[in-house]
Amino acid sequence: MQSLNDIRSTFLDYFEKQGHSVQPSSPLVPRNDPTLMFANSGMVQFKNLFTGVETRDYKRATTAQKCVRAGGKHNDLDNVGYTARHHTFFEMLGNFSFGDYFKEEAIPFAWNLITQDFGIDKDRLWVTVYHTDDEAFEIWKKLGVPEERIIRIATSDNFWQMGPTGPCGPCTEIFYDHGDHIWGGPPGSPEEDGDRFIEIWNIVFMQNEQFEDGSMRALDMQSIDTGMGLERIAALMQGSHDNYDTDLFKALIEASAHATGVDPYGDQNVHHRVIADHLRSTSFLISDGVLPSKDGRGYVLRRIMRRAMRHAHLLGAKDPVMHRLVPELVNQMGAAYPELRQAQPLIEETLRAEETRFRETLDRGLKLLDDELGGLAEGEDLPGRAAFKLYDTFGFPLDLTQDALREKGRGVDTAGFDEAMEEQKAKARASWAGTGEAADASVWFDIADAHGATDFLGYDTEVAEAQVIALVKDGAPADKAEKGDSVQVVLNQTPFYAESGGQVGDQGTLKAGNATARITDTRKVADVFIHFADVTEGALEVGMGVEMSVDHAHRTAIRANHSATHLLHEALRGALGDHVAQRGSLNAPDRLRFDFSHSKALSLDELAGVEREVNAYIRQNSPVETRIMTPDDAREIGAQALFGEKYGDEVRVVSMGQANTGKGADGQTYSLELCGGTHVRQTGDIGAFVTLGDSASSSGVRRIEALTGQAAMDYLRAQDHRLAAVALGLKARPEEVADRVKALQDERKSLQNEVAQLRRELAMGGGSAAHSDKDVSGVAFFATKLDGVSGKDLPALVDEHKARLGSGAVLLIADAGGKAAVAAGVTEDLTGKLSAVDLVRAAVAELGGKGGGGRPDMAQGGGADASNSDAAIAAAEKIIGG
Repeated sequence: MQSLNDIRSTFLDYFEKQGHSVQPSSPLVPRNDPTLMFANSGMVQFKNLFTGVETRDYKRATTAQKCVRAGGKHNDLDNVGYTARHHTFFEMLGNFSFGDYFKEEAIPFAWNLITQDFGIDKDRLWVTVYHTDDEAFEIWKKLGVPEERIIRIATSDNFWQMGPTGPCGPCTEIFYDHGDHIWGGPPGSPEEDGDRFIEIWNIVFMQNEQFEDGSMRALDMQSIDTGMGLERIAALMQGSHDNYDTDLFKALIEASAHATGVDPYGDQNVHHRVIADHLRSTSFLISDGVLPSKDGRGYVLRRIMRRAMRHAHLLGAKDPVMHRLVPELVNQMGAAYPELRQAQPLIEETLRAEETRFRETLDRGLKLLDDELGGLAEGEDLPGRAAFKLYDTFGFPLDLTQDALREKGRGVDTAGFDEAMEEQKAKARASWAGTGEAADASVWFDIADAHGATDFLGYDTEVAEAQVIALVKDGAPADKAEKGDSVQVVLNQTPFYAESGGQVGDQGTLKAGNATARITDTRKVADVFIHFADVTEGALEVGMGVEMSVDHAHRTAIRANHSATHLLHEALRGALGDHVAQRGSLNAPDRLRFDFSHSKALSLDELAGVEREVNAYIRQNSPVETRIMTPDDAREIGAQALFGEKYGDEVRVVSMGQANTGKGADGQTYSLELCGGTHVRQTGDIGAFVTLGDSASSSGVRRIEALTGQAAMDYLRAQDHRLAAVALGLKARPEEVADRVKALQDERKSLQNEVAQLRRELAMGGGSAAHSDKDVSGVAFFATKLDGVSGKDLPALVDEHKARLGSGAVLLIADAGGKAAVAAGVTEDLTGKLSAVDLVRAAVAELGGKGGGGRPDMAQGGGADASNSDAAIAAAEKIIGG
């Protein structure tokens, strides 16, 4: 019997021998489709290849793709555990052709693999074709399939579309007949919904393009997209009609039985099935960077986790169970998906913490449910308002309540539930839009196709000569840009680092003859470096040679902060445990911010210890070294990677610090991370490191903000001066100074908290130039200038306004003695098309500042003149309006 791992390998090996490039699974969080919550098929990572926007160095590919269907349009959650083939997580095997082969090769590829390599009885196989696809029909006949087992289907079941418009085409599907002892009929028959005939493979012929007026034309590049569920084909090959009878699920179900002490067969089997399935989806989602939260992807993850935890509760488990099953999952799937093994400590810690929290409320919630049912007539559905109370008070998602009631033969008044939580429901629906990269990047892919990727020189130099290969002005290619124009410049090579991995883009100058431009930012799309430039003298033209110079002071400060985050990451892992993993960062010239997975605040001693350790390695002044190697080799030596990040064939491994105890492959290296950013030459170049505090960023994620170099020294000197002034004013004996200072510090902190709270309450009511919510091109926009509020208060206020809006954008400007602090926020449902970073940069430019940075959902910046706030708000509004 072939194991599930054997079947996956056989599939990939077969297509590799047929000239296909074996590609790794893309992350579950799509990076090229903002409309998807999770990757739900193998073709997602190849979308731009099918549309012709992007090309790669292969025209045939094969993958085993991780998929999740548990939220939004594709949601199988309610059926999981109760049917033989529904899963929240599954693997999709696929082979793809991008304008290479078509029907004549795709159909025999599938037939030969199934009947020869897999050895499936061809007499048990039936196929369907689209009713007008005579070509596919004849190919199947040539392969020996009897005409009576080739069924023409006239519905959309056998015609695939990417959307209302775009690439589309007919499908052919392969079905397996499990025998007449199971009820059901072949596809197209009245009994087709039975379980006798099961689809095992779908081949899509992408041959047409659909237009808005309903017309259709043949595509210039005709392609192949196939999909076969690994769990489904494994069940068939292992002699079962049930996916949960495969070797993988048997192992996970046995692990669940061992952890709970409950027999895995009989009446309790459904609980073990749910746990086994949900263990896979939650573990893989966490390994790809998703953490439980109140909305978006994190909310779906929490629903899955809590559903599994409730089923563990029904089995009688008194303590958290899920995290104890992770080692068996890693044992089963870690070889095929190394990211799972790498993330194991984080997965276990997240599951343990979530189940501990959930168990504290589960018993009370179920008691409330029983109390509500006690007042209802026999068989009456639970009122929607009661279901909402369970959700609002105890964190019970609707599907969890429905799942609990299913066993009692009852349902939920969903209309009443929807009415009770209309605002939250709207927000959840909006969040399903996803947060992938912007889809409209055709201009940059066109440039990449015509000229190739930009050659980055910035690891070794800050000055270089280059040639202008493209100019983009107002979203369209241009031949020339003159004084006063703002333009995006693409060069054949550049020393400018493009914003990535938390490190902000470089700034500097560009010169060519009598032309001069100020580079204000650098970003990257499709490996094309985009230099955002303001032409200050002369004119730039495509084809001209230019001299590039990076702002040295700006780059130096960024490098110090970036290298400090590597030391900080390792210090946190040493202080708190191996579950600590980077969840985000900002490496700007004036400060650093580091988000990491941890469930509780750091104590003062822990924070001080981390700060001491980082400074010890700065004083060590050890070299910062870089090696280029494959991702597998990097992981083998223990290099830390950013979970959910997609890496290429080669990676840069940055090492720094000589540890006193063994860490890393040679027992000497302190910090070892995969990183594409720029760094200091020696750790001593960082200068000094000072933490500004630890705060919550989101559920299960903490944030540390810190300063390095001169900024750190200025901060410490200011603190010393304040403390000295207090001590001199005490008129106390020397031995009393420490106690008196501490008492004053405590009093000061209490007063600061009161003032901050009053300021926040005032700010939520409107500022000195308050603006009511506006509708800007369909986006709710709130913007205002605030007096008496500090810049550090703005992010929390932005979050509160985002929560109030539900869906929209926020811009707040704080007037601090004439200078301006700016913060902007965009709700998660809109970050695929609107970035808070762009809003901040537009506003800052009007306030006499430069730059600004952050994430698409939250960004900050500053300016020299707060009096121009109205113009700043108008500039941000223009960005929203497009």
